[in-house]
Amino acid sequence: MNILEAPQGKFTLNRYPIRPKDQLRAWDAADEFILVHLHEQALLNESSRPLILNDAFGALSVSLALYKPCTISDSFISHQGIIENAKTNEINEGNITLQNNFQPLQGTYDLVIIKIPKNLAMLEDELYRIRDYCDEKTVILAAAMSKHIHSSTLKLFERILGTTTTSLARKKARLVHCKFDSALKPGKSPYPTKYKIDITDETFSNHANVFSREKLDLGSRFMLEFIPQSTKYSQILDLACGNGVLGITAAHLNPMAKVSFVDESYMAVESAKINVKQLVEDASRCDFKVTDCLQGIDNNSLDLIINNPPFHQNHVVGDFIAWQMFKEAKDKLKTGGEIIIVGNRHLGYHIKLKKLFGRCEMIASNKKFVILKAVK
Repeated sequence: MNILEAPQGKFTLNRYPIRPKDQLRAWDAADEFILVHLHEQALLNESSRPLILNDAFGALSVSLALYKPCTISDSFISHQGIIENAKTNEINEGNITLQNNFQPLQGTYDLVIIKIPKNLAMLEDELYRIRDYCDEKTVILAAAMSKHIHSSTLKLFERILGTTTTSLARKKARLVHCKFDSALKPGKSPYPTKYKIDITDETFSNHANVFSREKLDLGSRFMLEFIPQSTKYSQILDLACGNGVLGITAAHLNPMAKVSFVDESYMAVESAKINVKQLVEDASRCDFKVTDCLQGIDNNSLDLIINNPPFHQNHVVGDFIAWQMFKEAKDKLKTGGEIIIVGNRHLGYHIKLKKLFGRCEMIASNKKFVILKAVK
C-alpha cells in the first residue's frame, strides 16, 4: 500500500503524521503521471535545477532527490513528511532543500513542477512568486486530479506565466503544460488581502492560503461572542490560529495574559503576526509557532486553549486532525486548564471531548455550530 513504483525507482512513502489503520496513500495518480512524463521526456539530467511546489508527503521530492530539488510548501506537516520519507528511503538530508513560501529563491530554474493546490488564491500567489525565477527555457509542468483542474485554473497560468495546455487524462489525472512568456506584464501578487470585521471594526490581513481568507468564517464569528475573560488565564493559546482573530480577541479581553498563535501553515502564522502587530497594543506578550497541532509546546503549561479545528487536510475530509488536537490539548493544559472549541453541530466533538476529559459543557449553540468547553 505504501510502496510507490515509478520509473525513478521504488520508494516507501507514508502520510504524516502516521495514523493507525490509515488506508490513504501518500501520493496520487497526478504524482505518478508527473514522474512518468519526466522520465519519458528525459527532462532531468545532472545539471538540472528543479523546483517543486506543494509536494504533499515527498512523492516528488523523494523520487527526484538525485537531482537535488528545491521544494516549497506552506505546510509544516508536508515538510515533516518529506523529511521522514527521505530518511525512510535512506536519502541524504542535503539532497532536498525545503523552503516555505516566504523564503527567497535564487537563480533560474530549468524545471518547475507544481502540484496544483485546492486553493486557487494559493496557486495565484505561487505563480507570481516563481515568475522571476523562470525564463523561456524553463519547463513548467503542473498536475492534479482532473476533477480539480478547471478553466479558472488554466486562466491563472495563462495570465501570469504564459500559454497553457492540458494533457489527456490518465488514471483520472491530468498534466498542465505552460510555456513561459517574459513579455507578459501580470503585475504583482494581490496578497495579502484585507477585510474588516463588523463586530470589532478591526481590519485583518490574510495571506493567500489562510482559511476563510475573504471574510470571517461563521464559526469564528459565533465564537467571538464567547471567548472568556478572567485574571486566571496567564497562558492562552490560539490553536489552528489562521489569521489570529480568536487569539487577538482573547488578548484584548485578557490584557495581562501571554497569547500564543499556532498553526501548521506558514502563511497563517505570518498573517497572525501582521495582525497582532497592527491590533494588539502590547504585541511583545504574543508569540508564534508553526508546528503540527501542539508539537513543541510544553506539557502542563497552558491555562486556556481556544480552537476552531480544521476538518480537512488538502482534499481529505475527516475528524482526525481535531482528534489529534484534543488529545494533545489535554497534555498541554495545566490542571484546571480549559479548552474551548467551536464546531459544526453534526461533527460530534462533544463525544470526543467527554471521552478525553471526563465531561464536556456546551456553552452556546445555534442552528449550525456549538461552542464546547472541557476542563482538565
